[in-house]
Amino acid sequence: MAYDEHLGERINEILKTKNVSINSKKMMGGLIFMVNEKMTCGIHIDKKYGDSLLMAKIGMEAYEEEIKKEVCLPMDFTGRPMKGYIFITPNGFDLDVDLEYWIDKALEINKMKK
Repeated sequence: MAYDEHLGERINEILKTKNVSINSKKMMGGLIFMVNEKMTCGIHIDKKYGDSLLMAKIGMEAYEEEIKKEVCLPMDFTGRPMKGYIFITPNGFDLDVDLEYWIDKALEINKMKK
């Protein structure tokens, strides 16, 4: 298993309540959720961190504030963090209310970007 399937099911269930067009794709060794044909969030097992991480596309404005949180890491695959994307450690999404917070953040930017 390349990613946490239970986390994938939790994300999928939350997205279903949001009345959006969802498509998931296996990508980058994880699972990416596309909303309105745009990458929104996903799951990645980070070798440096050693656990499943939630990835969320939250935009630059939200990134500047959220990255200050202890549960957040820059999304960095190549040595250069991707702008507007963030990794959240398991302590930041263990509770459904916390997972939904990050999904809502990702959906906010999804609606804004064409």
